[in-house]
Amino acid sequence: MVRRSVVVALLVAVVVVGDQAAAFGQPPPPPPNPTDQQLDSSRGAVQSQAEQVGALTGRIASTQAGVEQLQEQLAGQREDANRAQVDLERAQQAAAEARTRADRAGIATAAASAAIDSARTRLDDFAVASYQGALDSGPLGLLSAASSPDELVARAQLTDAVATEQARALAALERARVGQANAESTARLARDEAETRRAAASDAQRTAAQAVTAAERATAEEARQQQVLESEQAGLEAQLADLRAGDATLRAQRDRFDSWARRQAELQAARDRAEQQAAAARAAAPVTPSARAPRSGATGASDVAQRVIDRAVSQLGVTYAWGGGSATGATRGIRDGGVADSFGDYRKVGFDCSGLLIYAFAAAGIPLPHYSGYQYDQGRKVPLAQMRPGDLIAYQTGGRIGHIALYMGGGRMVEAPFSGSQVRIAQVRYTAGLLPYVSRLL
Repeated sequence: MVRRSVVVALLVAVVVVGDQAAAFGQPPPPPPNPTDQQLDSSRGAVQSQAEQVGALTGRIASTQAGVEQLQEQLAGQREDANRAQVDLERAQQAAAEARTRADRAGIATAAASAAIDSARTRLDDFAVASYQGALDSGPLGLLSAASSPDELVARAQLTDAVATEQARALAALERARVGQANAESTARLARDEAETRRAAASDAQRTAAQAVTAAERATAEEARQQQVLESEQAGLEAQLADLRAGDATLRAQRDRFDSWARRQAELQAARDRAEQQAAAARAAAPVTPSARAPRSGATGASDVAQRVIDRAVSQLGVTYAWGGGSATGATRGIRDGGVADSFGDYRKVGFDCSGLLIYAFAAAGIPLPHYSGYQYDQGRKVPLAQMRPGDLIAYQTGGRIGHIALYMGGGRMVEAPFSGSQVRIAQVRYTAGLLPYVSRLL
């Protein structure tokens, strides 16, 4: 009954393996996988370009602040120019009014001088006629017209009064002329002062206009510089966008590759589970007579080798534990005072590389020491090119063997690789430490 159950389990495992193999088929080719160096270089280029854009943005902000400051100054200078223009217009109006007043004062002074000259002429004529002409032929005909001495005296007094009044009027006219002359002088001074203010206002207006022109040029130049920087920024941002797109493409490729790799790992894990189940079923099957005589011939050796391989593969997924493993199965690891302790191997139940082979070769009745070097020395050395399933593959470091695995065929091996890992199936690693000979125990 037990034998029948084992056979049924073996058949189920074979069917499962076959179904899995048919379902898995050949794995698709891997998608592009950019290297870490390419990713780092791409990210560095993006970072560098972003820093350039950031620095340029700072310069643009500074330039913009300069433009705004110049615009504020320009606005103030334009107001100064407006004030200077208003002052000039007022000064021009005041100068025109002062010129008009001065011209009018000059005309009035000239008229006053003409009146005085006319009055002086009349007075002179009267005096000449009164005192230098005949006494009876003057304006009043003093001698010929007087009828008595009293009338003569009266007439003489009248003549003096007339002369005195004319002299008084002439003096008043002279005073008026002097006042008008003073007014004219004041008007001329006011006109000259107004002209001076007009000239100063004109200079101020011209200076303000020149300052506005200079400020406009400075503002325009600063704005031009800002446009240049903005154009440069646009170019850098376009390059940054391209770099980011390229970086995103690389990272998308890496993501797709990682997804593919995870899928392949899942498929491989499924294959390993199926293979483990099949191996466990075969390992649990009754031992054939040929298997009890592993060195009796090629067929017997192949059967024994398969049983050894099956026994090892049946432990896929079992934790690595340094110092763990025996002919009966996984055991608790031991302390090594170093790396294994850091992984807590002494608290785990599992296999190390040589412990797994002890367990595997127990299926063939071959005891092995718990040291990979001695295990390798125990077999016959065969060149790698001639290795076959069941051979031991050894790797050395620093002149001594540090790892050993069991060849399964098809370029694969089963191993317990290192602390933190599990028993697994892997491709044979043709690295510098691989010994050129395998060790054949079967």
